[in-house]
Amino acid sequence: MTCVDKANVFRAFAFFRRIFDERAKQYPDLMADHAYVDATALWMVQKPWDFDVLVTENMFGDILSDLGAGLMGGLGVAPSADIGLDHAVFQPCHGTAPDIAGQGKANPMAMILSGAMMLEWLGTKHDNTAMLRDADRLRTAVEHVMAIGDVMTPDLGGRASTKDVARAAQDQLARIAAA
Repeated sequence: MTCVDKANVFRAFAFFRRIFDERAKQYPDLMADHAYVDATALWMVQKPWDFDVLVTENMFGDILSDLGAGLMGGLGVAPSADIGLDHAVFQPCHGTAPDIAGQGKANPMAMILSGAMMLEWLGTKHDNTAMLRDADRLRTAVEHVMAIGDVMTPDLGGRASTKDVARAAQDQLARIAAA
């Protein structure tokens, strides 16, 4: 777990870092470290596998999540989750995409993958193997659509509509379930 801040410039982040350190001490099995946001952006490009959980405030989180989405193909394929102790919210990183609402251009893959994250969270929380299996099937269906590459929305260089891509994922899901 990495505390991402800019404590060398903004004094408020020294407080943020202190709170992080206090909380991290409560979990001795947790590996906790610190990084400045600019260095984190560089390392996310050079060696993203070195990160697991980034703890930061909203502005830096928005910037780094968009960078991460770019590394994985764009906002259209980036799921997200806000997970608390008892509740969670799952949604695409791109949010509602109001600039293209109703035009059939939005990539549904991020929403489908957010649904898979939700099923995984619920399945883990409630010890439900069916939900865990369904989460894996949804991810696999999206991976197959991406690998085949013939049904893509404009953000990925294709001409397919939101419905076309959702239907392709649904078709792949049916094939996976039948196998």
